[in-house]
Amino acid sequence: MPSFDVVSEIEQHEASNAVDQANREIERRYDLKGKNASFELNESVITLTANEEFHIDQMKPILESCLLKRKIKVSCLEYGALTGAGKLVKMAATLQQGIDKDLGKKMVKMVKDNKLKVQAAIQGETIRVTGKKRDDLQEVMALWKGDESITMPLQFKNFKD
Repeated sequence: MPSFDVVSEIEQHEASNAVDQANREIERRYDLKGKNASFELNESVITLTANEEFHIDQMKPILESCLLKRKIKVSCLEYGALTGAGKLVKMAATLQQGIDKDLGKKMVKMVKDNKLKVQAAIQGETIRVTGKKRDDLQEVMALWKGDESITMPLQFKNFKD
């Protein structure tokens, strides 16, 4: 019986490359020179550091454009609150991974509403879809790829025939 898993992962290497590219871009920007502006990646958290809140606001589009160039969706980026005052201000931006329960339920409901002949089951942060025909599974993939309300990047793995 054919099946596949749906996951939402971000390639750590690509995220690291995007942060490095953003740091190089900051070095070239005249308005951010000497402002202690930098990006730092730890696990899946990118820390934006600068002298003022205004500079952090200028750094966000730089980071987002570098992520887009590396084919990482900006919609999985969640900005935290500003911390610090005085000489340094920091903001954490979290790269969300995994399919949360609400999104998983919504995706399973979409399959059931379209009356596709497949079974979708939530397994932690992944969704396993099984069906009798490969074409039915490909319809599910097309359904989820075409839906604008799913903002997380989806990868289809472990396709078994």
